[in-house]
Amino acid sequence: VQLQACGGGLVQPGGSLRLSCAASGFTLDDYSVGWFRQAPGKEREGVACFSSAAGSTHYEDYVKGRFTISGDNAKNTVYLQMNSLKPEDTAVYYCAAKCTGWYWGLMEWGQGTQVTVSS
Repeated sequence: VQLQACGGGLVQPGGSLRLSCAASGFTLDDYSVGWFRQAPGKEREGVACFSSAAGSTHYEDYVKGRFTISGDNAKNTVYLQMNSLKPEDTAVYYCAAKCTGWYWGLMEWGQGTQVTVSS
């Protein structure tokens, strides 16, 4: 399992970013793929999870209505569209496989991408 995340950056409050996660070594039909984040001094927290096999998406309450997760099976890539960004969204975002239920001991992830929301 390999996951390559990109798309982070610096954005003003209210702005948007789109993160991409290119998966290899498996297909989106094999495992769910999603995003979690970790801010300095804080515990990691789930953000959103996409399951191609189940045809489902899951969002944590603090991003519902603002973030959208989607997958492109042909490209084996998962995207996270982040709109109406807030300073509290600032964190390193990690793309993870086997995200359903957020069982951290079962999940696999790669290097993260920094998202900074600041004016």
